[in-house]
Amino acid sequence: MRLVPRTLTTRLVVTAVALVAVVSLLVALVTTLAMSRYLVSRQDSQLQDTQQRAQRNGPAPSAPTPNGSQRGFRPFVAKGTLFVQLSGSDSGTRQQQGVTNDDGDVKAISSTVRRQLRGVSVDDHPHTVDLSGLGSYRVLVGTDSDGNAFAVGVSMEEIHRAEASLLRWSLLLTVGGVLVAAGAGTILVRRQLHPLHEVAATAYDVTAIPLEAGGQSIETRVDARYTDPHTEVGRVGSALNTLLDHVDAALDARHRSEQHVRQFVADASHELRTPLSTIHGYAELSRRTPDDPEALTAAMNKVETEATRMTSLVNDLLLLARLDSGRPLEREEVDLTRLLLEAVADARVVAPDHEWRLDLPDEPVGAVGDEQRLHQVVTNLINNARRHTPPGTTVTVGVRPRPADGEPVTVTVHDDGPGVPAELADHVFERFTRGDSSRTRASGGAGLGLSLVQAITEAHGGTARLGSRPGSTTFTLLLP
Repeated sequence: MRLVPRTLTTRLVVTAVALVAVVSLLVALVTTLAMSRYLVSRQDSQLQDTQQRAQRNGPAPSAPTPNGSQRGFRPFVAKGTLFVQLSGSDSGTRQQQGVTNDDGDVKAISSTVRRQLRGVSVDDHPHTVDLSGLGSYRVLVGTDSDGNAFAVGVSMEEIHRAEASLLRWSLLLTVGGVLVAAGAGTILVRRQLHPLHEVAATAYDVTAIPLEAGGQSIETRVDARYTDPHTEVGRVGSALNTLLDHVDAALDARHRSEQHVRQFVADASHELRTPLSTIHGYAELSRRTPDDPEALTAAMNKVETEATRMTSLVNDLLLLARLDSGRPLEREEVDLTRLLLEAVADARVVAPDHEWRLDLPDEPVGAVGDEQRLHQVVTNLINNARRHTPPGTTVTVGVRPRPADGEPVTVTVHDDGPGVPAELADHVFERFTRGDSSRTRASGGAGLGLSLVQAITEAHGGTARLGSRPGSTTFTLLLP
């Protein structure tokens, strides 16, 4: 059996109603106690006044009523009034002994009641006594001028009746208040929690979107009315919108990644198919002309060339895969000045029809990284300038030291060639991107050089940038 309500609405309403009930009961109890003490205090005051009159043996006023009123000086005409002489002679008393009934007559009391009254302390303080056959009385025992003990008392029936009436009305008001609180609380809580239901509805709407399909995006969002960060429900709505934005961005990134993988596989397959077809063709040629040494030699040379090209492509793909997986590179001090000198010296031998220049500071510049991979980065940038610029182009390779500790080292490769076409400027670092496919294929490139530049630079914690316009193209590396 579930004791705690399941829904938040029910729990809030039950809590509010319980608080209203408890407070109402406490108010009723305190009010009843206060009223009872007030009535008893008034009754005690009247009893003391009656006792003083009896002590003087004068005409006693009528017994006090619970509301404190008096009805002249007739002896004890109020119902439930009690006067009893407890000791000495009662011949001189001017008051009839006994209890006043409904008709105002005095009824004699029993010996049992008299014994009970004698047991009350003579201390001039009222006491509550349950008298046999008469009920609860407020009794005060004193002595008259002759030293005789007497008791005066008033029935507490009226006080008990007033207390019971007050309690009944208090309970009725409490029950009514609880019912009103339950009804109004349910309406108000449901109204206040309506935005939370809207937030939940938005979440359920998102679950209906087939996110496993590629290219899906989440357009559903929590309405701006329910995203106020200054309210509890608004913070929930705002948090859900932030989560949906994050999931949407992740889905978009996953889709782009899947598209890149598909394009990467397609391009890699295309690049490998060409040398494999060439190798297969020349192998078939060598099998058909086993007796022609010249044709056999040419075929083997071509097979070796294509195998070398295919090996280079596979090695580049393997390096990219390792970098994508986050495999760490070596970390050692690298002399960038010496590395650039060697790379430019090699370029002068390979491409003597270009003008090669160095822009180096007076002192050596170093960086922490993988020397072999950094050499590959610089070589790829130089080869890119050599392949895509006409003869006579000036290529300047330079390095600038870090201006202060913590600042990056800047390596630049600049040429004054025709520049990168505008439609390719934003994609030069993507894999298998080629500006002139026929020329690239003729030169043995597969469109992976600049993608390796970016991947290796980022693996070192740096960035690779391109700035190009006709007559000025600069690749910039920022290395930590």
